[in-house]
Amino acid sequence: MSAETTGTRDFTYWRLRFRDWRQTRPFWAGLFTALGGGPIAYFPYANLKLGHLTLAMATTAGAGSLIIGVLLVTLGLTMWFQQIVRVFAGVATILLALVSIPVSNLGGFFFGFLFALIGGCLALSWAPDEPAAETESGRHTAGNQAEKPQGGEAAGVELPEQRATAAYDPGPAPWSDDVPDGIVDANGGRNSAG
Repeated sequence: MSAETTGTRDFTYWRLRFRDWRQTRPFWAGLFTALGGGPIAYFPYANLKLGHLTLAMATTAGAGSLIIGVLLVTLGLTMWFQQIVRVFAGVATILLALVSIPVSNLGGFFFGFLFALIGGCLALSWAPDEPAAETESGRHTAGNQAEKPQGGEAAGVELPEQRATAAYDPGPAPWSDDVPDGIVDANGGRNSAG
């Protein structure tokens, strides 16, 4: 630490750390999935009051609604912290969202259903970034985004000098005299034609 710093980390530091964490996982898929579990689990147990009239939303499948809601929140957290199982979590989220329509008041009055469905689709479509590759200039670039030289190679055209170097060259035959000096055969003697 220098004499000018106070030793505390400011808001920008934590914001950048959160952004780096968020970009390495299906963050929005997990968020939508977890938010979808809330209305699905809540509405079957809610009592709405209209003046002096209490409207009970409880259904016979209240336990099923609670299980679906808790599973959706768990799948949302799984997408955040175990992104390797994002495909399984996405498929399970979509299936639970579809099951919530008949089980829990039309999927939490379609709010929970739509959030969970969007979260499951985002989880299935998310793919991790390719690891950053270091270029000659020392900068990091992602995957195949490395700087390409201008000319034929960047445009996908094979130049004549590239064709010549790309041809197969087996080198000198073992029985020829064109073997460079210093190459020794298996018997310990110099290669020679005789």
